[in-house]
Amino acid sequence: MSSLMWYIYDFARKAWADAFTNAHTSSEIAEKPERFRDFPKVNKEYCIGCGACTVSCPSPNAIKIVRDEDSEEGEGLTYPVINPGACIRCGFCAEVCPTDPKTLECGLNHLILPEFNIIPSKRQFIVDDYLCIKCKKCMKQCPVGAIEIVNDKLQVDQLKCISCGECLDVCPVNGAMKGVFVENLQAQKDLILLCVNYLEDYINDKEEDLRSLQSDGLLQYDVPISEIWDEALKIIPDEEIALEIITNAVNRLKIRVIDWNKDECKKCQLCIPDCPTKCISFDEKEDTIVRDKDRCLRCSICYQTCPFSVIKYFIAKFSLVDGKNIHATVKASNLNEGIFME
Repeated sequence: MSSLMWYIYDFARKAWADAFTNAHTSSEIAEKPERFRDFPKVNKEYCIGCGACTVSCPSPNAIKIVRDEDSEEGEGLTYPVINPGACIRCGFCAEVCPTDPKTLECGLNHLILPEFNIIPSKRQFIVDDYLCIKCKKCMKQCPVGAIEIVNDKLQVDQLKCISCGECLDVCPVNGAMKGVFVENLQAQKDLILLCVNYLEDYINDKEEDLRSLQSDGLLQYDVPISEIWDEALKIIPDEEIALEIITNAVNRLKIRVIDWNKDECKKCQLCIPDCPTKCISFDEKEDTIVRDKDRCLRCSICYQTCPFSVIKYFIAKFSLVDGKNIHATVKASNLNEGIFME
């Protein structure tokens, strides 16, 4: 009973009555908090009706796609409509809108800057330890400290990485830092296979050069990428992405080349039983040794077995810098230094 009397007394106070009659919304609530963006502005004439905005929106019923009725002047426009009662002003719809100029615009959030773009990156940045010289320039340049040393190797923490690409810009070794695309993996594999087969065939066709190469010699070629470019774009139509995938693959690529001079072969057949894939056989009808190139692993066992140095073994490396020509260098293998390329 005493509690009830206390509430009645409190409500009767003049201070409470004044607060009730002069009540107003707190300025902290009425004004837009800094963490919010503006309600999106819709420029409906730019809309292509892709629906990316509706998919990205985390608030139910905040945005929907509508279409105006057709008229004598033409088809009705398709565009998004914002429901202010449901919109939380996060700006996701404006971030993912692909049109240029933007169909959706909203104020800049001070926490969302270009280098911290909320759109998921198509690329994942990784350190290629095979090429990395551990200069640590990428680690020093990274604005969020996503690159660290783990077991004496530089690694990118994908949970911290914001895909800004600054590490790629400062890396002094071509291909040591890579922006690997995480979409269309099968298409990427097909594109890389196309490039590898092209380069291998190119080097294999240089039989005369290979057979005249001395043990300490070096062959160099500029292989035009234009020969496979049209075919590459059939696999991945985006020129920029296709070129980057080829560049990343080529700069790390090392091809082992087996050259077999049938004219000099003594037909001793010592290479046949040693081949691990049984790709070498003797054709009695043609009276010659036959190698199935598709099954060959380029493991060099046949090269090391041959007592007459008929089989030659080469290492080819590649680099692509200008986007037009793949620079290839070929040298004789030094597995058996006593066997000269004569």
